Amino acid sequence: MFLSVNDLAVRDLVTQVAFDSDGMDLGDPDLRLAGKLTADVEASLGAGDEIRVAGRLTGEVEVVCDRCAEPFRVPIDGAFDLRYEPSENEPEAGEHGITARETEIGFYEGEGVELADVVREQILLSLPSRLLCGAECKGICPQCGQNRNKGECQCRSVPADPRWDALAKLARR
Repeated sequence: MFLSVNDLAVRDLVTQVAFDSDGMDLGDPDLRLAGKLTADVEASLGAGDEIRVAGRLTGEVEVVCDRCAEPFRVPIDGAFDLRYEPSENEPEAGEHGITARETEIGFYEGEGVELADVVREQILLSLPSRLLCGAECKGICPQCGQNRNKGECQCRSVPADPRWDALAKLARR
């Protein structure tokens, strides 16, 4: 669904949109929607063609555990309130300070904003930086690749190279 400046100038938009894995590419083969994701959206046009998009996302995303490489689901349930200005308002490239307001603004080119892009961005921002199926996940064996959550392998533990001891001490702090 395209949020057009011309349409929003006539009237605000209040809608509910459902996305599924076929209609939403999250840009990573290890991420996909698990069933339907619902977006309750309110969009309006402000001064200077500023588009405000607010709403709530609910659903689930299937991801791959960073330790054991098994798929699991992460719930998505969060509100968002975003503002987009035309790209001609974007500060010039190069080094310069930005205001606190500029950290809260996105920019769009053309006649508006694609809602699927807004939703994709919010899904990716809501995911934790480290994707773990559980705090107790044991991961995989670095020697044979056995998922240690499903059973112990017969590999022997190889002692670490003593040259790494100083680094290990830093990691324990």
